[in-house]
Amino acid sequence: MNDMTPIKATTPKDWETDQEVRWCPGCGDYAILKAVQRTMPEIGGTPENTVFISGIGCSSRFPYYMETYGFHTIHGRAPAVATGVKLANPDLDVWIITGDGDALSIGGNHTMHLLRRNLDCQIMLFNNEIYGLTKGQYSPTSRIGTNSPSTPYGSVDRPATPCAFALGSGARFVARGFDVSKNLPEVLKAAHAHRGAAFIEIFQNCIVYNKDVFEEFAIPKGAEGHQLWLRNGEPMLFGSDKSGGTKGIALDTEALNLKVVDVVDGDWQSVGVIVHDATNRSVAHMLVEMPFGEFPMALGVLYDDPRPTFNDVVLAQNVSASVGKTADLGKLLAKGQTWTVEDGHPEV
Repeated sequence: MNDMTPIKATTPKDWETDQEVRWCPGCGDYAILKAVQRTMPEIGGTPENTVFISGIGCSSRFPYYMETYGFHTIHGRAPAVATGVKLANPDLDVWIITGDGDALSIGGNHTMHLLRRNLDCQIMLFNNEIYGLTKGQYSPTSRIGTNSPSTPYGSVDRPATPCAFALGSGARFVARGFDVSKNLPEVLKAAHAHRGAAFIEIFQNCIVYNKDVFEEFAIPKGAEGHQLWLRNGEPMLFGSDKSGGTKGIALDTEALNLKVVDVVDGDWQSVGVIVHDATNRSVAHMLVEMPFGEFPMALGVLYDDPRPTFNDVVLAQNVSASVGKTADLGKLLAKGQTWTVEDGHPEV
């Protein structure tokens, strides 16, 4: 995230290019593109201060359709290019666009190291649980039994969980949304407000090769009872009278895992519904591992707990060397301090 003072206010139209959008009709990528174009003016962004960097896949055509700087790079290597861009020009607002195959297969190691280093950027992972660009082969997130050209008898691989991967890699911001959700811009704004690597998994409908795989929870209307939208400081409630009554998520203190409880007359406190604390890493792990069906799908900001960024510490090290001093960066990081060029030489 960058604190940007725009020269002039922009509109969504200012973020649209003259390029023909070349996704399949009905693809969820269209909705995500519009959500991003609506979000950019609201965060005070400017096209000349923004860069979108992608790898390979359907989602990776994204930079062509944003009126910003952009790189359409090579398979799985967008994090490496983004790291170079951010270190070369820390003032740029860097967004990485990737997919479940691009980020978690050939690019798995690059994604992991970007997250553990905590580069200041936003990572949008479009998850459609399939390889769309190369004609529908199964991907790292495809479910067991998925029939595809590369798994004609059904996939036997256990799927990767992108948000669990991100938390395990040391990510300090993890969120979820879906393509046609009206809440997606709010999730993007929260990611941008976080200083550091912000990881957002976006469930995206592949209309051709994996149609409606998320329809139980990721449709515009009618699936609210299967969505748990997390908001910091608010109880974890979901469902409605239309879906059979309000429910909540509580902690089973004996089994040390989460459970679904019924909430009667709005009295969520008496049944132990958890109030969401976005800085609680342990609960975030449990939320991303909840089995859908028995539990709702956890959406929104699951985890948000900043720490010093990779680019800040690299810059601190470089400035220290240039002035002939040695900053104790170990102490700087241990104290959880942040540092920017504007602060001058870090004194610890």
